[in-house]
Amino acid sequence: MRPLVVTTFVTLDGVMQAPGGPGEDPSGGFSYEGWLVPFFDEAMGEQMNTWFAGAQDFLIGRTTYELFYASWPQMISDDPVSQGLNVKKKYVASRTLESVEWESAELLKGDVVAAVRALKAGDGGELQVHGSAGLIQTLLREDLVDELRLVVFPVVLGEGKRLFGDGALPRTWRLATHATTPSGALLLGYQHVGGVVTGSVGPEYE
Repeated sequence: MRPLVVTTFVTLDGVMQAPGGPGEDPSGGFSYEGWLVPFFDEAMGEQMNTWFAGAQDFLIGRTTYELFYASWPQMISDDPVSQGLNVKKKYVASRTLESVEWESAELLKGDVVAAVRALKAGDGGELQVHGSAGLIQTLLREDLVDELRLVVFPVVLGEGKRLFGDGALPRTWRLATHATTPSGALLLGYQHVGGVVTGSVGPEYE
């Protein structure tokens, strides 16, 4: 059984839409594309290199595939992110694409959830998800995510696509790794634990 790991950039109020720049995802009239750029620093870049280097292959949605394919084949280098995206296997989940052209990319046809379950059931290393807001929502609803790697930025937007949308499963996550960057971002790794356990506050807290 291989782990499915979601890595995403997120604001304090949970928004993950279009962090990288104009034209990334203006859907819904979103007006803050590129909100992470002022906070990106060397420490964050080093952490992203480490995370990307640990991937065996990738699972991405249509929009993220098109964004990555439009840029990364023109930026081939020894950088772990470039090497990962340009060389390693990329599974593309889409209801609308008929084919994919990027080298080492494969279109998941039919039942995407069943296809992802089959990928997870095999032997191997990390199956990483980056970007892909709609796909992440599906994976979370189906309880398929083993680890969340969140880069949380000190900004509130008040609008946009959020990591946890309506219908999110109640789940408990264990903080496995944590660090901060000079720009004030939090680098957090959460591992899936299971259901939610509730209790009551005792008299010692009154």
